[in-house]
Amino acid sequence: MNAPVSDNKNILIVEDHPLFCTMLTQLINNESGMRVCGEANNIYDAMTIIEKGLADAAIVDITLKNSSGLELLKNLQAHNIQLPVLVLSMHEEKLYAERVIRAGAKGYISKLASPFEVIKAIKKVLEGHIYVSEFVSETILERMRNIGKASQPVGIEALSDREIEVFQLVGRGLNSKKIANQLNLSSSTVDSYRARIKEKLNIKNAPELYQCAAQWLVKNNL
Repeated sequence: MNAPVSDNKNILIVEDHPLFCTMLTQLINNESGMRVCGEANNIYDAMTIIEKGLADAAIVDITLKNSSGLELLKNLQAHNIQLPVLVLSMHEEKLYAERVIRAGAKGYISKLASPFEVIKAIKKVLEGHIYVSEFVSETILERMRNIGKASQPVGIEALSDREIEVFQLVGRGLNSKKIANQLNLSSSTVDSYRARIKEKLNIKNAPELYQCAAQWLVKNNL
């Protein structure tokens, strides 16, 4: 006699904080119709699970072990993998939500959200819809209305995805060589990013860049 076919949706968790990963796994496994099929704390392990076709959706943090959730989203696009991804992160919603949607995510929700809201967001993404907060939705609509106008992003919002990654690593005290190793770039490329960041943020020198980046990490609990 054949075993009954499970109707559960398989969820992959890509998260580098073990305690939060455990809590999220329990939350999902306690919800009818869902189960966690795997966990990963870096892009390589996540892609291995995804390429086996084991997941129906993925919940991804932005900051991962030696990598970035944004980079994972871009890898999925590059390999034409149509996997619904919900980004669940502590990063500033105003700065990251629209970026991850542009990179291919189906939604963004803060780690400060209630368990009920997280489950609601997962279900929305599994149904093929996009999930963002009302604030993000209004921000995106406002930006669309202002297309063609002279206003340009300023401050941190003016940084590209890669520049933000570099900025974050600078704030953690990494030098150009270590940042280059972590992001698989050359040191000269990292130096170019640092120069652009200083220009966009009107920062004069390396110590001021570090101080600004470190303060930003503290402010955003990163």
